[in-house]
Amino acid sequence: MSSDHEHAACGCGHDHGPKHIYIYSPSSAVRDKAAFRRGVKRLQALGHEVEIDPDALAQHTRFAGDDATRLAAIHRAAASGADVALISRGGYGLTRILPGIDCAAVARAVDKGTQFVGISDFTALQCAVLAQAGALTWAGPALGADFGVQEGPDDIMEACFDDLLTGHGEGAGWRMPKERRAAGTPEAPLPEFEVASSILWGGNLAVLCALVGTPYFPQVDGGILFVEDVNEHPYRVERMLTQLLHAGVLARQKALVLGQFSNYRLAPHDKGFKLQTVVDWLRSQLSIPVLTGLPYGHVPTKVLLPVGAQVDLSVQGRDALIYWGHLD
Repeated sequence: MSSDHEHAACGCGHDHGPKHIYIYSPSSAVRDKAAFRRGVKRLQALGHEVEIDPDALAQHTRFAGDDATRLAAIHRAAASGADVALISRGGYGLTRILPGIDCAAVARAVDKGTQFVGISDFTALQCAVLAQAGALTWAGPALGADFGVQEGPDDIMEACFDDLLTGHGEGAGWRMPKERRAAGTPEAPLPEFEVASSILWGGNLAVLCALVGTPYFPQVDGGILFVEDVNEHPYRVERMLTQLLHAGVLARQKALVLGQFSNYRLAPHDKGFKLQTVVDWLRSQLSIPVLTGLPYGHVPTKVLLPVGAQVDLSVQGRDALIYWGHLD
């Protein structure tokens, strides 16, 4: 079926035709090449034109090519004219090349319709282009870990990605988990509030903290900050959040939204110290809402979030919604 036919049949005013997706590797080298190939085939099976950067599978020590190679890949992605520039994987490598990224070129590509999408180490690029050029990017999937998984992509992630491609995405809603509070802690009433017209920003917590005090850390006041991480014990999560607290970053926001903190293991000597302990302590230090359970992070089920967009946040009990409407 042609894209024109689909466009007319839907009657929604959005283009449902095939999209041009550019795959590049700005961080760590691709180790799971089978997952890379599966991800490409999955996107092609959905009808999209997938263009692979010539250095997408390059390797230089642990990186996807040396610094110059990865900078060139980012700039090729910006010049590709693609609908979406999607990272192959995260890992590490972007913070060391931030001074060489032409953020203005990335911003121009965004203005022309290229959506930059990624997760994890990609937070560094997102923060840099927001801080330096005010450009909007998307916190979302990576090729291998999300589209290339052997059992197939998560349905919700794939639907959210399709919403981005077709222009249907307007927000992300979730139900916050019930929280087990420490003994003797009174049960708080379920909240009900709204935050209007605030900049949504954030991403991987460790990468965010690595940017504090640099020109690549966005100076956002009155924003909605979301964070997630992987392989980080709750005490390390607390230490990083404490850094943002003492740096005055958290108090300047209107809300803090905690995504998924995955793949860590508690130890017997924690003696009850867990992620909820961190949440409870953080709330005792802040006068802003601290929300939990955002379906975003190093997990299969993830929403896509527009970093740098003006959004509204509404909470009724355990139901939360981040709404951005149509981003034209």
